Formats: sequence, structure tokens, C-alpha cells
Amino acid sequence: MDNRITEHPILGIQEKGEPVEFTFDGKPVKGYEGEPIAAALKAEGVMVHRYTQKEHKPRGIFCAIGRCTDCVMVVDGVPNIRTCITPLKRGMDVRTQYGVSDRKFEEQ
Repeated sequence: MDNRITEHPILGIQEKGEPVEFTFDGKPVKGYEGEPIAAALKAEGVMVHRYTQKEHKPRGIFCAIGRCTDCVMVVDGVPNIRTCITPLKRGMDVRTQYGVSDRKFEEQ
């Protein structure tokens, strides 16, 4: 079963770019250049993108159109990137976001 999102509610039908490798929490994963980061992660089985600051609850794709903040992650060292609308590029470093940073709660 393919978990890949092929049609986005705002971005439309996704054309598959070149296969690319990127990292998710330090591990190599694959996707297609230009597809939303969240789509590539979903295809890899990743459903949790961040944990809330106050209650440490997991969040993932919710609206998929860039209006909410449930899919925000740390991308190339920058927190709060909406991965549902940010195109994937070769070599990106994507990390789970904890509250407002990439540091786990016990490290903060």
C-alpha cells in the first residue's frame, strides 16, 4: 500500500520530481524533489511531526494547507517550518520539533 499523497488540496496534483535522499531525525529517508516534506514523511510512515510545548502531545498533518501549525518541524536548523507546503529538496535535514525548538523536552 502506497501512503504517498498524490493530490494536495492547495498545490494540486503532485508531479514526481527526481528521487532524493534527506534526513529525518538523523536517519536517511527518501522522497521526491518538490513534493511537500510532509508527503514524503507520510510515505515513509512518519505521522508525528512535533510535540506541543505545554502537554507534550504529538501532532502531525492536520489541515495540509499551511493554515495551522500541527505539521511544523525544524528544517535545516530553522524551527516552525510548515512541512505540508514546503517543497522537499535533496539533502534537507528535517527534525521533530519539541515545543518551539528541536531540543527534546528533557534537554531544555
